Amino acid sequence: MNYLRAENLNKRYGDRILFENLTLTIEKGDKIALIAKNGTGKTNLLNILAGLDTSDGEGKVITDKNIQVAYLPQEPYLDPKLNVWDALFNSNNELLKAVAEYEEVMRVSETNHDEATMLKLQYAMEKMDLLNAWDYESRIKLILTKLSITRYDQPVTMLSGGQRKRLALARILIQTPDLIIMDEPTNHLDVEMIEWLEGYLKSADVTLFLVTHDRYFLDAVCNEIIELENNQLYTYKGNYAYFMEKKEERIFKEGREIDKARNLFRKELEWMRKQPRARGTKQKARIDAFYETKEKASQKLENYKVELDMKMQRLGGKIIELHHVNKTYPGLKIIDDFSYMFRPGERVGIIGKNGVGKSTFLNTLMELDTPDSGHISKGDTVVYGYYSQKGLEIKEDKRVLDVVKDIAEVIELGRGEQVTATQLCKRFLFDDKMQHTYVSKLSGGERRRLFLLTVLIKNPNFLVLDEPTNDLDIQTLNVLEDFLESYKGCLVIVTHDRYFMDKLVEHLFIFEGEGKIRDFNGNYQDYLDEQEEKRNAAKLAQQTPKVVKVDVSVAATETVKAPIKRKLSFKEQQELDALNKDIPDLELKKLEWSAKLIAGSSNHEDLMKWSRAVEEINAQLDEKGMRWLELSE
Repeated sequence: MNYLRAENLNKRYGDRILFENLTLTIEKGDKIALIAKNGTGKTNLLNILAGLDTSDGEGKVITDKNIQVAYLPQEPYLDPKLNVWDALFNSNNELLKAVAEYEEVMRVSETNHDEATMLKLQYAMEKMDLLNAWDYESRIKLILTKLSITRYDQPVTMLSGGQRKRLALARILIQTPDLIIMDEPTNHLDVEMIEWLEGYLKSADVTLFLVTHDRYFLDAVCNEIIELENNQLYTYKGNYAYFMEKKEERIFKEGREIDKARNLFRKELEWMRKQPRARGTKQKARIDAFYETKEKASQKLENYKVELDMKMQRLGGKIIELHHVNKTYPGLKIIDDFSYMFRPGERVGIIGKNGVGKSTFLNTLMELDTPDSGHISKGDTVVYGYYSQKGLEIKEDKRVLDVVKDIAEVIELGRGEQVTATQLCKRFLFDDKMQHTYVSKLSGGERRRLFLLTVLIKNPNFLVLDEPTNDLDIQTLNVLEDFLESYKGCLVIVTHDRYFMDKLVEHLFIFEGEGKIRDFNGNYQDYLDEQEEKRNAAKLAQQTPKVVKVDVSVAATETVKAPIKRKLSFKEQQELDALNKDIPDLELKKLEWSAKLIAGSSNHEDLMKWSRAVEEINAQLDEKGMRWLELSE
C-alpha cells in the first residue's frame, strides 16, 4: 500500500541545482534512511515530502488521504505562547485529549478534594475506560520519562534547542502517526535516549523516512537506504554495511561503462568525420547513437571525498594535568575532586546524560572557564583545537574563502606540502563557486564542515571535539574517522554517535552525576558489555538463593554480611502489611485465653476449649512469624 509517492521533484537554490526529476515511493511498513552529502538538498527534499515546501516546476507529492503524517525537522517550531504541557497535548486526537484531561484533573485533585473536582475525576476516569486509554496513558508516560520531559509548566520560550527537539519528538511519538518523516532525530539526545528510541521505532508499527548520520541507529531501525547523488536516487535494500559494499560495486561498474563509452566515442568520432553530407536512414540512427555515446563519455565520476591531511605541532612530554579540580553551578555539581594526567597520543571519549556538564568540563579543561578549586597545568607545547557545539561564530556576510584566509593564506600539510587557502577549500569540497558564497547561504552541514576546516588549519596537537558528528554527512564522517585514526596528538571526544566513538577512543570518562567522573578502560561497546554483565549478575542473584557458610570457630566473633535485599512486589508488600496487623492481634487473643486458663474453672469442657484455643493461636503465630521473617529479610 502506497503511503506517499513523489514524482519529478526539482529544487534550485539561486542558480544552484540541488536536485531534479526525483521520483520515489514510500510504502506501508518501509523504514527508509536517506543518505547524501551536505548541500545536496536533503532537508529541502524532506520539507517537500512533508508539505512545508513545493517542488519547482511540475513536480508533485501524492499522499494517502487516510493516513496521518508527522514531520520532525532539525529545528522544530513550537508555539511560543504555549507551555510544555499544552505543546504536548495540542491535538484533535480523542485518546490524547482524554489522557490530557485525566492527567490535568489528577494534578488538581492532589491539592483540591472538593466535590466538583471529585466528580470531574470520576468523569475523566469513565472516559478513559470508555476509550480503553489506560495503556495509551502508560505509553505516554514512558515516552516523556525516557526523553527527560518532566517540567510541564515550563514556557516553550524558556527551552533550549535540545529541549525543543526532544519535546517535538515526544509530541510526534505520542500522537502515533502512520508515517513519520525525521531530519536527524538523534541530534540533542544522549546515548541512553538514542538506544531507547532505536528499540521503540524498531518495534513500532510505523512507517519511517529519515535522514541520519548515526550509523548504529540507521542499522538498528532502517531496512532500506536511499542515496541521493548526482541528482539521482539509488536504492539499497539492506543495512549500512550492505549499502557501502553495493555502492563501491556501483561506482566501479559506472567507471567501466564510462571507459567503454570513451573508447567507442573515439572510434565513432573518426567515422563521423569521414561521413559525406548526404546520409541515409542507417547513418542517421548511428549518428543519434553517437551523441548518446558522447554524453555518456563526457560523464565524470565526482569525488565527493573530503581530503584531510593536516600537519600537527610537536607535542612535548607534559600535556595537561588536572589536580583536585572542582566545579559547581547553582544546583549542579559538575566536577568533584577530579585529578588526571594526560599522556601523549591519548584518546578519551566522554559519555553521560544530557545536563551533567560535559561541555562545561571541556571548557574548564581548555581554560575557557575557571575551576572553583584545584588547578590545571598545561604543557608549553600544547596547541588546542576546539570543535564546539556552538559552531562557527563569525559574521554571516563573510565569504567562505575569506574565513580561511583570515587564519592563513598558505597552509603546510602533514607531508610538508604547502597549499593555498583556495586549494585547501577544494580539499574540503568547497569548489570555486562555493568559496565565494556567503556563510549565511551555507547549509547546516556545510557550515560544520567549514568550522572543521578552521579548527584543523591551526595544526592542533590536543584536539577537543564536542558533538562533531551533528550535521556532518556520512561521507565526511568516514574521512574524518580515517584522519583521526592516524592522528598522533591527544584526542577528547564528546559524542552521542556510538559508531564514531567505538572506532576512535581507547577509554572513557563516564559522568555518573553529582560531579563523579569514572575513568573506564575501553570503548563504548566495552562499557555496554560491562553494564549487561552487571544486569545479568543482578538478575541471577535475585533468582538464586544465597547459601552463606559460617565458620563455627569464628561465628561468635564475626558477623556474616546479609545478602542484598531486593524490593518487595506489590502483593508481597500488602501481605507484609497484613502480617504486621495480624500478629499483634493474635498475641492479644493469646493473652486473653491464657489468663482464663490461669484463673481456672470447675468446668472441664471450658478448660479444654481454652487450651485448644491457645494451641491454635500458637500454631498461627508460628506460621505467620516465619512468613514475616521471610518477607522482612
